[in-house]
Amino acid sequence: MRDLVVAGGGPVGMAAALHAHRAGLSVVVREPRTGPIDKACGEGLMPGAVAELARIGVHPRGRHLAGIHYLDGTGAGATARFTAGPGRGVRRTVLHDALAQRLAEAGIAVEARAVTDVGDAGDHLLVDGEPVRHLIAADGLHSPVRRLVGLDGPPATRRRFGQRCHVRQAPWTELVEVHWSHRAEAYVTPVDDDLVGVAVLGEAGSRFDDLLDDFPRLRERLTGARTRVLGAGPLRQRARARSAGRVLLVGDAGGYVDALTGEGIALGLAQARAAVACLAAGRPDHYEAQARRLVRRHELLTLALLRATAHPPVRRGLVPAATRLPWLFSAAVNQLARPVGRPA
Repeated sequence: MRDLVVAGGGPVGMAAALHAHRAGLSVVVREPRTGPIDKACGEGLMPGAVAELARIGVHPRGRHLAGIHYLDGTGAGATARFTAGPGRGVRRTVLHDALAQRLAEAGIAVEARAVTDVGDAGDHLLVDGEPVRHLIAADGLHSPVRRLVGLDGPPATRRRFGQRCHVRQAPWTELVEVHWSHRAEAYVTPVDDDLVGVAVLGEAGSRFDDLLDDFPRLRERLTGARTRVLGAGPLRQRARARSAGRVLLVGDAGGYVDALTGEGIALGLAQARAAVACLAAGRPDHYEAQARRLVRRHELLTLALLRATAHPPVRRGLVPAATRLPWLFSAAVNQLARPVGRPA
């Protein structure tokens, strides 16, 4: 009987498989999509994500990121430089290829099919009729496995979506720029020597070009050819729990608040590591508490910022406040950007 099936062949799922292989578990990845999987995300790996990838020997090609720079429509801004080491701007397809290469080197099989049925057989699971000891779901925001095992939470009342494209031009900064308007944020991330990623977060029904019009200074800087726009959302996803017996949810599958603070990959990778450690120790029941501890700081800060910036006066005052209190802005950014601690 196989030890583990990982549902989802994105970065978090592949990382979980690599951790499992290193722990001596027999593992297979189930992913119905083939080839490098793209996604509408900001593509800025925070220092925590770079550290998590290094643990499994993955060092994707990309651009050095020194910190975060907030800007408002007047051109005023505040900068927080990373204190725990650099981040890295990496195309999602490049990250996928780097992880897929490590899977191939480790001899980990990837099956081009989805998980469509999960049954509890007591001391093991039946995944599409096949016996397996455990299942890790890393199948994204709209996780089918989360729904199959009854862990879907209630829908969020506020529906935010992300949209992203790339612009073919040389980056003008080593920082992730976050441009703020009255209704949206635009994230500008250098991802290659001649490529810049632009992700816009806004409410449901907003068009990319309409939101980009909120940032005239940014639009003027974007002079290169633009790729097609990809979208994702709604960003807020709730799960009733991150585990159900022998099924563990990691990354976005286990619930997601918002992309506002940008360290979703770091948290997903840390959860993948923690989940496999629990399985290797024979204690899947320990994962729930460890996953909650890993994400607590992120969720509290992100929810607080998201709720505060829903009010126009607070939203307008955010960048000026960060400019007046640079030490506080730097402390908040580095709390979120630092490597995620090992679970206790």
